[in-house]
Amino acid sequence: MKTIAVIDIGKTNAKVALVDLDSFAEIAVRKTANGVTSNGIYPHFDVETLWRFILDSLGELHAEIPIDAISVTTHGATAVLLDRNGALALPLLDYEFGGPDSLAKAYDAIRPPFAETGAARLPMGLNIGAQIYWQEQTFPEAFAQVDSILTYAQYWSYRLSGVLANELTSLGCHTDLWNPYKADYSTLVDARGWRPLFAPVRKASDVLGGLLPAVAQQAGLPAGLPVYCGIHDSNASLLPHVLSRPSPFAVVSTGTWVVIMAVGAEKVALDEARDTLINVNALGDPVPSARFMGGRAFATLMPEPVTAASIAVEADIVRRRCMLLPSVPEGSGPYPQAKARWTCDETSLGPAERYAVVSFHLALMTATSLDLIGARGEIVVEGPFAGNISYLRMLAAATGRPVLTGGQSATGTSLGAACLADPTRAKVQSVAFAEEIPVEYRVYAQAWRVAAD
Repeated sequence: MKTIAVIDIGKTNAKVALVDLDSFAEIAVRKTANGVTSNGIYPHFDVETLWRFILDSLGELHAEIPIDAISVTTHGATAVLLDRNGALALPLLDYEFGGPDSLAKAYDAIRPPFAETGAARLPMGLNIGAQIYWQEQTFPEAFAQVDSILTYAQYWSYRLSGVLANELTSLGCHTDLWNPYKADYSTLVDARGWRPLFAPVRKASDVLGGLLPAVAQQAGLPAGLPVYCGIHDSNASLLPHVLSRPSPFAVVSTGTWVVIMAVGAEKVALDEARDTLINVNALGDPVPSARFMGGRAFATLMPEPVTAASIAVEADIVRRRCMLLPSVPEGSGPYPQAKARWTCDETSLGPAERYAVVSFHLALMTATSLDLIGARGEIVVEGPFAGNISYLRMLAAATGRPVLTGGQSATGTSLGAACLADPTRAKVQSVAFAEEIPVEYRVYAQAWRVAAD
């Protein structure tokens, strides 16, 4: 087995990538925007548009390079409710829709405690349990037709293979549905009578089945291609490191969300009010984690075209102590209650100056999150922020630990999902960030932390 097609669905963008296992690198890719539609009973993901993109992309890529197997990785915080015919009983709720907040008081009274699940209470639909409870209470007739509940990556695996499944990394990411310490569903699932609805739990690396003949014909692929169960995207980024890097270390996976996972962390008391939580990795092990919407913040704060900062611009910003204090957006991350504040005149900043301040802010949010979960050892940054020198320099200054950057792929999610097909071929592709760190950066970082706290 050499070439794995990875369906990689992020909150903002979706792609189908070919990964060559010999070189452990992406060799071809198709991309599209992943939008949310407001038509219907609530904002939801347009799965049929994504499905057409997936089939078209698989066919195009296979015509270029023969595909040997298919794997899937997706964002979390999304449950798929299917009826007995395998169709959607209710649309796939956009987890940024505020509907579930209307029943927050009632849900808070029934959700399991943080000590049981390691899942912090999050707003909107970021806890899958809150989504399902809101759908059950708000649309009881439609919910009565639910025959199966799937986590999101496994929905696409189901459409490819016809096999229903759930998977640990998606169940274990702030869902309220899973007890990572007992490796079983939480008390919420049994109290609500949902357990019979959940499809069997399979390993991320399990082959669910072969590509369905009808799907193969639509996509122009051979029927019977192995379809792997799939994995939550942040854990996909983590997996190659777990398989090949000695602990302790932390992986910072950047995208719409910055998700930080600490392997071999110091034992610390996690603070559920500051977006720390327990994730479950592909091997089934609990992993202290933290998150904030760093990619969303960067997109909100940096108008196009983006102008990177030179070292001279960075040094001037450090000297002036121009800072952006938490938090953009509000409501999540290590400072969920804080309202963003500039310590200098925001309107006077040029594009490169603004880039430096925003990048420093994101680095310091990352450093804070690393501290909150007891991270130790090397820090590996993957995704878009791995190319942001200002971010890397301030992260190294704030933590005082080695910072490394991932490989050539825009994110590590596709590579991690591909190595489900053969874990022995996983490779860690990282380069040490060796830029000089002036002592003034450390002083800036300390001042930022004092002001933020």
